[in-house]
Amino acid sequence: MPPLLPLELLGPGEWGEVQAVTGEPAWVGRLAELGIRSGSQVQVIQPGSPCLLNVAGCRLSLRGECACQVFVRPVTG
Repeated sequence: MPPLLPLELLGPGEWGEVQAVTGEPAWVGRLAELGIRSGSQVQVIQPGSPCLLNVAGCRLSLRGECACQVFVRPVTG
């Protein structure tokens, strides 16, 4: 089983399954509303800051250290 990684460590085009989101409850709740919650799959379109993601067919941008508060398991093949 692949290890857990902060979202920011995935490269362009890579997919990850969200395992945990850390931070203040309001922040965690807001990301859940946007589709980033445990069990969801996200694809990194553009790494860095801002980090551009594909979440359920929608594009989402995370700025600053936000991507390091999302922990994913890389999805292979």
